[in-house]
Amino acid sequence: MAARGPRKIDPREPEQRLAALLDDGSMEGITPVDTSGLWAVRGKIDGAKVIAFCTDATRMGGAMGAAGCHHIVAAIDTAVRERVPVIGLWHSGGARLAEGVEALDGVGNVFAAMVRASGRIPQISVVLGPAAGGAAYGPALTDIVIMAPEGRVFVTGPDVVKSVTGEQVDMESLGGPTAHGRKSGVVHVVAKSEEDALGRARRLVGLFSRPGIAGIAGMVDELDLSTLLPEQRNRAYDVHPLINSLLDEPMEELQAKWAPNIVIGLGRLAGRSVGIVANNPIRLGGCLDSTSAEKASRFVRMCDAFGIPLLVIVDVPGYLPGVGQEWDGVVRRGAKLLHAFAEAVVPRVTLVTRKAFGGAYIAMNSKSLGATAVFAWPGAEVAVMGAKAAVGILHRRTLAAAPDDEREALHAKLAEEHERVAGGVARAVELGVVDEIITPTETRRRVAEALASAPAGRGAHGNIPL
Repeated sequence: MAARGPRKIDPREPEQRLAALLDDGSMEGITPVDTSGLWAVRGKIDGAKVIAFCTDATRMGGAMGAAGCHHIVAAIDTAVRERVPVIGLWHSGGARLAEGVEALDGVGNVFAAMVRASGRIPQISVVLGPAAGGAAYGPALTDIVIMAPEGRVFVTGPDVVKSVTGEQVDMESLGGPTAHGRKSGVVHVVAKSEEDALGRARRLVGLFSRPGIAGIAGMVDELDLSTLLPEQRNRAYDVHPLINSLLDEPMEELQAKWAPNIVIGLGRLAGRSVGIVANNPIRLGGCLDSTSAEKASRFVRMCDAFGIPLLVIVDVPGYLPGVGQEWDGVVRRGAKLLHAFAEAVVPRVTLVTRKAFGGAYIAMNSKSLGATAVFAWPGAEVAVMGAKAAVGILHRRTLAAAPDDEREALHAKLAEEHERVAGGVARAVELGVVDEIITPTETRRRVAEALASAPAGRGAHGNIPL
């Protein structure tokens, strides 16, 4: 009888996936290797201690039974006790049908453990395959969701959707990277491969676990950041080059394709982890709207929960007007951003590069909401609206009565007077709502100094998925 060859290793096995996530030789089991379809381990990422768990896609499609759910709860509770991040690798069809309500109760216990841990330790989910039903809400309750190309997240699959609504859709269109990276905002990071997904998780763990010290490590290089903005002040531009030039290295952007008129992400400034919130004028002119306000507010609360300082880069003409916005809850959802900044206790510095108008000026970490420091570049405008537009309303009769050949000069003169009295960065400094006008060249240093000199803080709240 011919001897059998070595067993072929399935790359979906938890041991293989967890080994690819963690430092070599650092993995140590904290739950038994059994038939539960779940394995939890203790390990390290770049030397930082973490807890991780992985559903076993080779057993019943990774379906979650009572025993497997108990292992997840044990992993999360262990991470809370040891005050380390927890990473979940998800590839699961949801609750085990054969176990019925017992499996549902187990999944509910997982959700409760995640909520208990919310805001206390970073929770990162990496979706490597289908994650349906209870396995969809598991990642959604965590702080950051990373999706590999084969990842899928949905509450009900295509067959159920078709039987109930008559809609025909495949798994990728229903819950793949495009659906959740661009349309729903469920996924924070869309990865290029499973390897990239695990690598992105490792980098994010580093930003949480090794935040750096509250001081300036060495001299901060000074760069002329003004070259990154167009010469014409009314021209749109992409804010990403400015953000990445402010930081030590390119940021880890979150939800890049969803509500792209605001940019959020994590990076380092002077060696210290910081969160970035920035208007992006190349998208909707940088206006705030209902979706972008919600996106930013959840991020602000996450950073506050974990004591990560914030840098807010402002170039905003106001809120996006329209019936659709009002019906989409821009007032309710915009209020979330006001609440998030006003509640935050972490150091948070605002930089106004060109303009900050109207209610959006307040919402973007204004002094009135408790900003640590507000800086502005020369020529920036801070007002209810642009001086020229304001004069067009306040002095419309005077302008209408002026001769055609004199109207433009009169408009410019009145705008200059209005800015001197009611708006403009000089008036903002005089009122104390802007602390100082700084040059683009000294910006990196001044922001780093302001963040370093502020008392450290950490919000005492969870990180509910807003």
